Order: sequence, then C-alpha cells, then structure tokens
Amino acid sequence: MGSKSIPFRVRGDEVTRIEAFSDVVFGFALTLIVVSLEVPATFAELMEIMRGFPAFAMCFAILTWVWWVHHTFFRRYALTDGVTVFLNTLLLFLVLFYTYPLKFTFSLLTGQIPWSNVGSDTLMVIYGLGFAGIFVLFLAMYWRAWSLREELELNELERWDTHTNMILYAFYIVLGLFSAALAATGNGPLVRLSGIAYFLIGPISAAIGFWRGSGRQKLQTSLAATA
Repeated sequence: MGSKSIPFRVRGDEVTRIEAFSDVVFGFALTLIVVSLEVPATFAELMEIMRGFPAFAMCFAILTWVWWVHHTFFRRYALTDGVTVFLNTLLLFLVLFYTYPLKFTFSLLTGQIPWSNVGSDTLMVIYGLGFAGIFVLFLAMYWRAWSLREELELNELERWDTHTNMILYAFYIVLGLFSAALAATGNGPLVRLSGIAYFLIGPISAAIGFWRGSGRQKLQTSLAATA
C-alpha cells in the first residue's frame, strides 16, 4: 500500500501586496463579466438576464481557474522579486484585456449573441492567442521559481512538482496556439475544430497528472528508503 503523498511546502503564509493587488484585478475582471449590474424591473428583463447566465458561469469558471493557478504559485514560492512582479503585471494586464473577448466568445457559443456578422475565425484566433499567452506567463513564472530553486530551498519532491507544472502549462500553450492556427485558416470545419480542441484540456491534464503523479510517488518512496 503506497505511502501518503507529501504536499508542497507553503512558503506564502501571509498575503503580500502583489497578491492583494492581483486579487483586486481578478475581482474587477469578474465584475466585467457579470450578467447585469442593475436589478431587473420586469419579468421580461429578468428572463433576458437569465439568458446570459450560462456564458457568465463559463467565464466565471475560467477566471476562477486562472486565479487558482496564480494563488497556488504564490502560496508555494512567495516570490516578490522584480522579475516575478513584472511577469505578474503582464499576466494581470492580459487577464483584463481578454475579459471581454472571453465573455463575447461564450455569449456567442451559448446563443446569447447571434452568429450573423461575426468573424468566428478571427474571434477564435484572439481567444487562442490569449489562452496561450496567459500560460506563457505562468510558465515563465514557474521558470523563475526554478531558477531560484537553491534560494527557495526546494526539496526533490518540490522540484518534481515545479517541473510538472511547467510541462502542463507548456501543453496548454501548444493547445492554444494549435487552436489559433486552425482558426486562422478560415476554413469552416477547422474553425469549429479550433473550439472543440479545448475539450482536450481535461484528458491532457489527467494524462500528465497520472504520468507525473506515478513518478512522484516512486521518487517519494525512493527518498524514504534512503532516508
């Protein structure tokens, strides 16, 4: 029977100014995707607002996912150096910049916005580049943490986990660029396929999680045997 997995040590016990600022930006981004800032005055207005709920829920889930990835990074490494601050600033800029394209995309997919007069190929290119760009910055932040592994005193398991996240985000980057490339062809079936490609996120994450998780367990067992 396998031993219990040893978690990544938490270095960020307190919320830093960079995290507090980032949380404000994420909160503002969530405000931008809200269905309506006003209470409906009639039942018809309420029904119109409810039509936008599926798109809002999808956007909310994606932004929450991005926030969680961000939160996990700072809990693990607690970096506040200039390079990390710069990368984090670019990340927040990109999150805000792509909030409206994100909302527009899911409003379109859920039927809230009609497909007529919409350049779906251009929209999916923008979405794909934005998706890839966000994870390019996360990958760069993890690379920064890796470059400071000695200063951070990362143990073998933490180094393994850092590599795991870098591998996972590299695959997300490839997926986003692949989707954008399909959409850039302007070919109808390929444009539709560019959207379907994002359903690979689940299988890719699961496959990498199983592969790297098995390797981590073996490493942990090996370290325990030599301790």
